[in-house]
Amino acid sequence: MAKMTVRRKLAIATWRSPSEGNIYGKMTVDAENALRYIEHLRAETGEKVTMTHLVGKAAGMALAQAPTLNGFLRFGRYHPHERVNVAFLVALEGGRNLAKAKVEDIDQKPVTGIAGELRALATKLHRGEDEQFEKTQGPLHFLPTWIIRPLVHFTGWLTGALGLDMRGVGLEPFPFGACIVTSVGMFGLDEAFVPPTPFARVPVYVLIGAVRPAATVVDGALEVRNQVTITATIDHRFIDGFQGGVLAKVVKQVILEPWTLDGLDAPPWASAPARTGPGTPGLAATSEPQAAALGPN
Repeated sequence: MAKMTVRRKLAIATWRSPSEGNIYGKMTVDAENALRYIEHLRAETGEKVTMTHLVGKAAGMALAQAPTLNGFLRFGRYHPHERVNVAFLVALEGGRNLAKAKVEDIDQKPVTGIAGELRALATKLHRGEDEQFEKTQGPLHFLPTWIIRPLVHFTGWLTGALGLDMRGVGLEPFPFGACIVTSVGMFGLDEAFVPPTPFARVPVYVLIGAVRPAATVVDGALEVRNQVTITATIDHRFIDGFQGGVLAKVVKQVILEPWTLDGLDAPPWASAPARTGPGTPGLAATSEPQAAALGPN
């Protein structure tokens, strides 16, 4: 009998029939300016910026502008977080395991700073140098799924609702922040929805699909332009239509006009030669190593 991975154990232990009141939404956005902005940042800084970093920044800004999303529930009451923290999923062991890399104060950091921080965090995880992650993995290798289920729910409540600091056993307060960002673009999938992970206790899950050239109407004319689909799974206890509109508006603006993140009124490449066609090798597939699939559920 094949030995189960920790990821598979967690998936089995935390699965249950859907019963939560979640909201699922998606939007497809023109990605041409986002790709040009990513090219610009790579050329200017040498940092391997990707669509995931840009969307993560946008999600952080949206949480800052819709504070009823940037919080947690404790004993049935909503409490706001003092900072905007977003977690990204990291694929390990050739996709056999998953970990999270949390970027704190993401709304205040530049996209290149987010990319550099995630690269460093992912490198530590891949090398087995993340002490907190390693502490949590050890017991899970040996425990049966029927024990893991109540264990992860209890520890999730301690850290994600009470905010207890349990770093001695590898558990930090609010380990996933208020949002989890992941991607299926590197697998060639256009879109998907993240299944909620109960022990993570976050109100928002954002997923990025593959960037694809598609026919669209621009100024009354048909053009082929790169587009990206972004989906969200949101806990209905935190959001109604208004907050959802804020979330979508902020993310869409960042993708369409990313230079505004730098306080510019126009793109820095405005005088540069136009690209020869849709798609840019190395960018369209969003194949960054730190992005991961749907998550542990």
